[in-house]
Amino acid sequence: MKSFRFLAATALATTFVISAAPAWAQTAPAADEATIEKPDEAGDIVVVGSRIRRDVFSGASPVEVITRDETTLAGFASTTAVLQSSQVTGGTAQINNSFGGFVTDGGPGANTISLRGLGATRTLVLLNGRRLAPAGTRGSVGSADLNVLPSSIVDRIEVLKDGASSVYGSDAIAGVINVISKKNIRGLTVEGQYNATNDGGGNAASFSTVWGFTGNRFNISGSIEIQKRDNLTLGDRDWTQCQTDYRILRPGNNLPGSGDFIDPVTGKSKCYTITATGSNGVTINTIGTGAIAGVAGPGTTGTVFNRWRPNSSVATGLVGFEGVSVNSRDTFDPDRLKASLISPGKNYTAFLQGGYDTGGLGNAELYFEMLGSHRSSSQASYRQLSLDYAFGSILLPVSLRTSLITPAAPTPITNGANLGVRAFIGSGNTTTSQSVDFWKVTTGLKGDFVLPGWKYDFYVAGNWSKGDYTFNSFKTDRLAQSLNVAAAGTGFVCVNPANGCIAAPALSSAVIGGVLPQNWLDFVSGDVTGTTKYNEKVANLTIDGSLFKLPYGDVKGAFGAELRKASIDDTPPLDSQTGNLYNLSSATPTRGSDTVWEVFGEVEVPLLRDVSFAKELTLNVSARYTDYKSYGGDYTYKFGGIYAPTGWLSFRGTYGTSYRAPALFEQFLGGTSGFLSATRDPCDDDNINQSVARATNCATEVPVGFNSTSGITVITSGGSAAGLKAETSTNWTVGTIIEPKFSDSFGDLSVAVDYYNIVVKNGVSRAGAANILSLCYDDAQFRAGGSFCRLINARTPGSLALTVNDSYVNLATDKVRGIDYTIRYARDIGEGNLRLTARVTQFLEQANKLFSDDPLDDVNGIIGSPKFTGNFDAVYRLKNWRFRYGLEWIDAMQSYDYYGLDRNLTNLYLQVPDYYLHNASVQYATEKWGITAGVRNITNREPPQISTSNFNNRIGNSPLYSGYDYAGRTYFVNFTKSF
Repeated sequence: MKSFRFLAATALATTFVISAAPAWAQTAPAADEATIEKPDEAGDIVVVGSRIRRDVFSGASPVEVITRDETTLAGFASTTAVLQSSQVTGGTAQINNSFGGFVTDGGPGANTISLRGLGATRTLVLLNGRRLAPAGTRGSVGSADLNVLPSSIVDRIEVLKDGASSVYGSDAIAGVINVISKKNIRGLTVEGQYNATNDGGGNAASFSTVWGFTGNRFNISGSIEIQKRDNLTLGDRDWTQCQTDYRILRPGNNLPGSGDFIDPVTGKSKCYTITATGSNGVTINTIGTGAIAGVAGPGTTGTVFNRWRPNSSVATGLVGFEGVSVNSRDTFDPDRLKASLISPGKNYTAFLQGGYDTGGLGNAELYFEMLGSHRSSSQASYRQLSLDYAFGSILLPVSLRTSLITPAAPTPITNGANLGVRAFIGSGNTTTSQSVDFWKVTTGLKGDFVLPGWKYDFYVAGNWSKGDYTFNSFKTDRLAQSLNVAAAGTGFVCVNPANGCIAAPALSSAVIGGVLPQNWLDFVSGDVTGTTKYNEKVANLTIDGSLFKLPYGDVKGAFGAELRKASIDDTPPLDSQTGNLYNLSSATPTRGSDTVWEVFGEVEVPLLRDVSFAKELTLNVSARYTDYKSYGGDYTYKFGGIYAPTGWLSFRGTYGTSYRAPALFEQFLGGTSGFLSATRDPCDDDNINQSVARATNCATEVPVGFNSTSGITVITSGGSAAGLKAETSTNWTVGTIIEPKFSDSFGDLSVAVDYYNIVVKNGVSRAGAANILSLCYDDAQFRAGGSFCRLINARTPGSLALTVNDSYVNLATDKVRGIDYTIRYARDIGEGNLRLTARVTQFLEQANKLFSDDPLDDVNGIIGSPKFTGNFDAVYRLKNWRFRYGLEWIDAMQSYDYYGLDRNLTNLYLQVPDYYLHNASVQYATEKWGITAGVRNITNREPPQISTSNFNNRIGNSPLYSGYDYAGRTYFVNFTKSF
């Protein structure tokens, strides 16, 4: 198995270290320091996964701990980067700054975290054990935005890798992230870090101060941080400068030289084609007409055409134009390379915490936390203007006034007339921007409860997020107004001169080439802005202590109650609400609120300790009752236990349930109508042979050689009105920890293996329009089998256009199961200490089904869903020095089997090899200052390449998957100075 192959390599390295170590090696660290995921801690603490205090960093649930020192050595510049690294996310895709051109929850610029591939709404993020509310822009705000988190004052990050809904609430389904700040800070520390890419673009810088002081009865500390990330464009990297179809040449393909279309101008593969999903090309510098006889341009055959390119030398047929085909026409503009590969942004974060000993109320401490964050982010993109001239318009040359594209269904901007000519114009780059302010204020009181040995903690917290999102768009009404013209001397004027109307330019070669009058552009386009607000208020009371004594220890308990109220208010731009944004989706406001109150309890029972065959036997039970104003109430529970027959072997396991009402945006998302390009139609002639089942299914709906000319309508909305149900789940884990006791000269070895199995019923989700189309048309049972085909309307008679319903629905089942492996070895060598750590996540199943009578659809191992991921760290500490080598691994993936393709016959590359990233760093640190320098992606490894298809989104020729490094080799340096 691949996981054991990766771990075997680690074991080999460990064996080499052991065998090569001199006999005079000093005494190894104490066993508890090398134990899986146990940092140095003192006193009773509350660790993620439980509300009960304990004096060791262990429990029935698997917990991974990442310290700030580790993240600095790894070269991560922010908490966001740490949480989205492979060691935490375990092979699942994350929404990050490479998704700026895609519709994502939280809006562009937001960064979220998803554990086990179950989505960000099923992963709970905590700050010092208290939940972090969602933030972002647009209607789909429902998860914490990692950008708001502080970085420099973080002490450690605890990652609970199983469900904990009974402990923390409904959204702790796949796991919990708990970010812990440093405490008892004295003095001032300044820190700066700079990450510079080898090939330019995407550089990042951060600067922070951390300070604190204490008095006899109070303490206060805080941090201020500035983080800046530069734009990384498609033109900054070789592998994104010319995106091709990347197809295999097969007999009968009829494409010369390779499987790609050969550009007749360059003699090479066509850059940024428009043949299918993922090619990202746009049609420019051409016009569309009715069928007209004319002269064929280079790379085109035939005598009758409906697509033309200006050519002043053509004197017959359509004078001044040459006929072109799909890819012989111009589809590439150098401005395309100015689009963002990794979008730029700035984050400003301030964090303040403190406490005051009241001297009363049970030695109570009055404490507070304040977190403030401002994010400014943007994404550059390229856009095409499809300018429609009405049949017979005086803005057309005389030779084109008789062109008629369609005798029916006039487009909105032709003023009720039929469409005569459509000009496909490259209109350059446009920028979408976001400005998000987030505040979290917490105040509480904690101290000794009335019962001896018991403690209480009561707090209230408020979270406020406000985001503005701005983008530039052409406006449908003004385009229509400017195209309705009358002759005036040698020029044209608007028939309706209201609003300072500027007449549209007459069709000419210059206009087709993108030379447009600035005053007309200013009239027909402009910036529009929407606003998103998300508020959440929380009140929580928890008491914990010893219930009674048993022969082997105290039975401990924690009990409490929590009240939460949340509201969302997204107001899209008015032109978006009225459907006045040309060729963009319309959107209505998203508004709603919900209130939930909960009571919970947890008990831990030490059944045996330090007896024969039972070094420890402990049982943990927790339960919670949750009542939503919107969905009513339900109970959740969790059982867990630890059994250690000896000091070197222990077993742990948990079983729990969850109950999650849909997030506010899943309930109340305003109705949105959008579209996909006509090239995304699965039955388009260029896509129809991507699978045998698809070709068979399409033959029942479209004629041979079908070329889709109608965009695909996508209808999206929240599911509250349609009866969206709450989702439930079960989550169980079972694992073992092996810590054999060897001689001091051998060192300490720890091995942990944990199996997890999560099943979500009635899971709330959107399947994705492109995914729905693929899953339907690649299904051998097609419409007769129901499944995802139930979400696609019958084709419109005549145009054969498709309509997809991609609203929030209840999926019958989501299922994820797999195994986590961890090996850690530590020993003293010479005057220093070496620690080796390897982690591997193996997915055994990643499956879902839409309806209860459907079979489970397992995507495990296809591109974007690897079966294995892993990482390896080797850190050697010698006095003030630390040396680190890191390796990150993503398993090879292939999609042929899932889509029923014969890899020996298809013309698609749908397979990627194993992917490795090598990192190294060195650190020198004293009590007062430190410097760390290193390199990430030492070999400058580029992402793998795949073909354009309906199956995957791409950046360049590479899969859009957050596990791959798009920035390339990056050098980093970090400096700290304490005063």
